[in-house]
Amino acid sequence: MDRRTYDLVLFGATGYTGSLTASYLAHAAPPGLRWALAGRNVSKLGVLRDDLAADHPTLGDLPLLTADVGDPTSLAEVAAASKVIATTVGPYLKYGELLVAACAEHGTGYLDLTGEPEFVDRMYVRYHRKASESGARLVHAAGFDSVPHDLGAYFTVCQLPEGVPLSVEEYVRANGRFSAGTAHSTITALSRLRDSAQAARERRELEPRPEGRRVRARLGRPRHEVAAGGWIVPLPTIDPQIVARSAAALDRYGPDFTFSSYLRTRRLVTAVGAMAGAAGLAGAAQIPPARRWLLSRWQSGEGPTPEQRAKGWFRLRFVGQGGGQRVVTEVSGGEPGYTETAKMLAEAAMCLATDELPATVGQVTTAAAMGDALTERLRKAGINFTVVEG
Repeated sequence: MDRRTYDLVLFGATGYTGSLTASYLAHAAPPGLRWALAGRNVSKLGVLRDDLAADHPTLGDLPLLTADVGDPTSLAEVAAASKVIATTVGPYLKYGELLVAACAEHGTGYLDLTGEPEFVDRMYVRYHRKASESGARLVHAAGFDSVPHDLGAYFTVCQLPEGVPLSVEEYVRANGRFSAGTAHSTITALSRLRDSAQAARERRELEPRPEGRRVRARLGRPRHEVAAGGWIVPLPTIDPQIVARSAAALDRYGPDFTFSSYLRTRRLVTAVGAMAGAAGLAGAAQIPPARRWLLSRWQSGEGPTPEQRAKGWFRLRFVGQGGGQRVVTEVSGGEPGYTETAKMLAEAAMCLATDELPATVGQVTTAAAMGDALTERLRKAGINFTVVEG
């Protein structure tokens, strides 16, 4: 690993989220970190490098690597030269597999921003074993999906007794815009529910269950919840699946662990509207003309202005119980879809590339692979992990 040319390569750096991640790395990367930008258009990469160098002159010679998501040879060359690759090129079902394959083959750390359960399950089935053999760590959902949810549940569990059954409920509040990649991934996933179910079944047939322990991610039901301060609606996102996989990997979650995630709102009408909107979106995604129209509403490379992003925020509240104890924690930060997602991806990539971490291989979660180290990095970067009660 130490003989590789680059510690970290950012793939898809010229896209909206990719450029934000590059900007974050420009000011946050420590001296001596060997990092590079990668993409299919070296001219656009050069423009981005010039923009970065305007504020950070030492980046004037930042390496630029040409690679295309459809060209296995170029991806293999970048993977072989890198300790870690972080990619922002989605939807990942369409564009992600060849890079996962290259990283699994060459023992290279991999991170992405996917929120697509089908993609994550298919990559486990096809590449977990190879990655385990090569020493690669494949980390999916390394942005707002699902870093604060995964690390927040882990942080909450660590406040509770060990060796006893534990339960954690998460209540989500946020203000910000969906990224184009998130919107496309969500709509694509909703249009492929049967395919996603099949991928999940194939994974269950292969993936070993934790011995002597039980882990469950429950969808839950809409209700008024005093601990949440209002009405809650189940969130059918990838986050509970990621948390459950962390719980399966780590004994610290106890012999019997359950997790549920909810959208939190103060008003019943908002909760009803959220459920109706989700049902309508799922229905529209099944109809090709409606799906194409929905996808056209979010163009790749577009995003909110800095002023709009400055107004965004998120607040995740976790209520954990077990062993006769109850604890309430919060994870909070700025605009989730872009600003904090870029921060989370960059910090996770630097963590995976340079920090002293648990010995994990194959497809792993942020909590299992980076846990305390990434939590501390994010705290220093302005994302808050706090104990509210308990």
